Amino acid sequence: MPSIRFVHTSDLHLGKRFGTMPDTIRSRLVEARHEAIARIADVARADDARHVLVAGDTFDTETPSDNVRVQALAAMGADPELTWWIIPGNHDSAAAETLWERVAEDAPSNVRVLTKPEPVEIAPQVFLLPAPLPHRFPGRDLTDWIPGAATPEGALRIGLAHGRVQSFHEDADTRDIIPPNRAATAGLDYLALGDWHGALTVDPRTYYSGTPERDRFKHNGPGSCLVVTLDGGSPQVETVETGRFDWQDVDLNLTPDADVGALLSTHVPADVVRRRDVLLTIRANGTLRLPEKGELITAGNTVADSFGLLRLLTDDLSIEVEAGDLDAIASGGALRSAADLLQKEAEDEAASERDRQIAARALDRLWTLAQEDV
Repeated sequence: MPSIRFVHTSDLHLGKRFGTMPDTIRSRLVEARHEAIARIADVARADDARHVLVAGDTFDTETPSDNVRVQALAAMGADPELTWWIIPGNHDSAAAETLWERVAEDAPSNVRVLTKPEPVEIAPQVFLLPAPLPHRFPGRDLTDWIPGAATPEGALRIGLAHGRVQSFHEDADTRDIIPPNRAATAGLDYLALGDWHGALTVDPRTYYSGTPERDRFKHNGPGSCLVVTLDGGSPQVETVETGRFDWQDVDLNLTPDADVGALLSTHVPADVVRRRDVLLTIRANGTLRLPEKGELITAGNTVADSFGLLRLLTDDLSIEVEAGDLDAIASGGALRSAADLLQKEAEDEAASERDRQIAARALDRLWTLAQEDV
């Protein structure tokens, strides 16, 4: 009975620029994506896997810079005993002929790009059945050829594809959706998928590996890859962390008189050094009094510089105003009159929700400015 152990990864998005990120973290995020290549190789060696399957989107665009391409190939070629099997994805489709021609010219012998949908024997009696993307929007299921692909009796069959197994929008084009039961209909021992950036089990033989290095707040935690062992039975699949950066998007539910500092600290790692590699978005919601909100913002500002990135979002936080809070703005005069008017408008049930929110935020801003002048 043939057997194989390999690493399943995807969506490296090498060359991603992170243009919306602050300058303080952008270059570190770019470099971490390149470093993920070596971390994947380390996982393979540690688990005695001799193959890495990359299920699309090795590059972030169809026109990566020369240094991104050359350095990526050099990193993959560092261990000639480890073979990388790569298919084009939607970000770096085969339509980018210049890119893949240059990759073919420069690639070391252990980096294999699969641009044709045909079986490839990667080990004795182990066949890879790739579904490379010819264009960014192929308009059809690119795995539809696999069920009819002939391989020797008893051989292991591994599908490698990039795309969706379901549509998330009613009006979306569904022609390119990969059937969730493709592994069963094609007699696959394993179907390695890319495109979804979080690790996801579709069925016992179908997996999304997720990206080895996170690039957004959509999926919490560090990136990872999968170590897969096939021996003719059910796949043995292990998730191994590879990400340098820990992305966290959390809700902070607040009530008046809450100890905002203590609640905030539950999301702040005690290890100050570790915070440098944490990107944290905190979405404050619920209700606070104006002084408590000020305490929350102050507490966030106190620890912000120790993080790779800390975003404290308070747009969904309602404000409860008491008379004493307005005294902190002004005890009289035009400023106090403005504060009283804003409070009235914020609590006016006859007004629209939007107008009440605008008044509340204006009052919040007025209070904050008053504290800055103290």
